[in-house]
Amino acid sequence: MSETIGHSAWRRAWPMMWRVLRPLDPFRSVKAALGWLVIVSIGITTLLTLLAYRSDIELQVIAIIAIIASLLVTQFVAQSLAAPVLEMTDAARGMARGDYGRRVRVTRRDELGDLALAFNRMAADLQAVDRHRKELIANVSHELRTPIAGLRAVLENVVDGVCDADPATMATALRQTERLGRLVEQLLDLSRLENGVVPLHPRRFDVEPYLSAVLNDANVALRRGHARNDVRFRLDVTPGTLHAHADPERLDQVVTNLVDNAVKHSPQGGQVTVVARPGQQPGGLVLEVLDEGPGIPQSQRQLVFERFGRGTTNGVTPRDGGTGLGLAIARWAVDLHGGTIGVEESRRGCRIRLTLPGNAKANI
Repeated sequence: MSETIGHSAWRRAWPMMWRVLRPLDPFRSVKAALGWLVIVSIGITTLLTLLAYRSDIELQVIAIIAIIASLLVTQFVAQSLAAPVLEMTDAARGMARGDYGRRVRVTRRDELGDLALAFNRMAADLQAVDRHRKELIANVSHELRTPIAGLRAVLENVVDGVCDADPATMATALRQTERLGRLVEQLLDLSRLENGVVPLHPRRFDVEPYLSAVLNDANVALRRGHARNDVRFRLDVTPGTLHAHADPERLDQVVTNLVDNAVKHSPQGGQVTVVARPGQQPGGLVLEVLDEGPGIPQSQRQLVFERFGRGTTNGVTPRDGGTGLGLAIARWAVDLHGGTIGVEESRRGCRIRLTLPGNAKANI
């Protein structure tokens, strides 16, 4: 037992010892490497000078040999120090031209090695940002093209006389226009949330009447937008006098997007349930939105909260007109409150739970 404790203590002390001795290790500090260069150069010169006094070799020859030896050692050290810097410079020039896949080799244990690691992390982050930018442009272009193409087809039919501008035709054009408007509005909301320009105005409010009003408004808007008149809504708030402390406007955004997502994936005659319970802290809130759809596979439960992240059913993305932005907006709004949101296990359908800290300090 004592041997195990001693071995564990030695394993903890060894890294601390290396950190203390790092300035003395030529492989772990540029300053130490330069110091050893000076020491080696002086040592070579001293040894050759002593050799000159003890032999018949002239002092001028010894001086030349000492200079040549010092230059060789200096060249070797300078090359080892300059090589990673030159490699990073070449990689930086490639990144300036848009090649974010460049990486540098990390072969040193000193400050230059730390710099190479930081450079590689920066390159990976830039590559991810560039990939997300390209994906965003492609996804936005695709999502905008669909309602615009539908609206154009309807208007062309009216102009060409293929169909009349009757209420049914205009209703089709209106649905495409509303879809386009929802996409633009969601993009603007997400941009404001990500840039932190949406301030929070938390206040205390009664949960049951607030959620009843939100669901009523969402019911009217969603039934018109999805043409779904078969989905039922149920609200479960316990206790009935439950209070919460949050920004009602931002919470309205979250609940509307979660209900929107639940309606899209509900089966014929399905039910969407909103459950509210008190949180662990005063003014906290635990909110769940449940549907009776196919649910979200374990591998996709993080993807659906990303921008344009859309779940698949049997490997196929449903063509329901969704943009993949609703849950991303919900996540950002919850993050602003300092809360959490995620997909929970459910015996049937999808269960999304969000928690708000209440009076806890929010991440504004």
